[in-house]
Amino acid sequence: MIKKLGFIGCGKMAQAMIEGILSSNLLQPEKIKISAKTKETVEKVNMKYSVLTTNNNKDVAAWADFLFLAVKPDQHAEIIREIKESISDDTVIITIAAGITLSALEKDFERKIKAVRSMPNTPSLVGEGMSVLSGNSYITSEEMSEVKAIFESFGKMELLPEALMDTVPAISGSSPAYVYLFIEALADGGVKAGLPRDLAYRLGAQAVLGAAKMVLETGIHPGALKDQVCTPGGATIEAVAALEQQGFRGAILQAMERCHEKTKTL
Repeated sequence: MIKKLGFIGCGKMAQAMIEGILSSNLLQPEKIKISAKTKETVEKVNMKYSVLTTNNNKDVAAWADFLFLAVKPDQHAEIIREIKESISDDTVIITIAAGITLSALEKDFERKIKAVRSMPNTPSLVGEGMSVLSGNSYITSEEMSEVKAIFESFGKMELLPEALMDTVPAISGSSPAYVYLFIEALADGGVKAGLPRDLAYRLGAQAVLGAAKMVLETGIHPGALKDQVCTPGGATIEAVAALEQQGFRGAILQAMERCHEKTKTL
């Protein structure tokens, strides 16, 4: 049973997760405590979610049973130096930052810790997150089940060997940004053809949502689903041909490679 959940750092990703956790009724607000650098963030989060708030990282570290390090990769070492004497041996540490390895966490804490490396994404805000997790050898199966329940409260999750975790940001962590660009481009095309912009956004976004559900719920290969839309000599195959001529797939693959390489440097 998940008792108390702490967040050190409460930016957009952490707030998306908190929103998902509270919306699913997994935990009540009084079971969540956050700390943040600025008074403005603390006040904003308290007002929006009614969770416990503080500017004291050590307070959250000592209080939480499951502690999220929701800070940027280059801030981890400093935060860990500050809180490492405050956590108990039973605290489960969860990082959501790209590039932070389990061995690096253990090294910075200078002792054996129960740690999980995770990569969530911002659609967690609406209960449609996609998270990938990898735990170290000190976390028990029961504790890992509780961590899984946290992430499943705001979307889907998968377990992955840590050796593959650096591949995750490019395909599910960062990819919502690529999709937003695609939706924006669809809407621009609609506006160019005469549609009101708000309608163009709704049409594009719903088409993307529906297409994604078709892949997930039918189990049909994406290529076969594409073929079902492309009638011989029709308008859709003309559009697909234009995309291919502009290097659509190659651009996506290159973007993912760049994201992957950057993740490894963090």
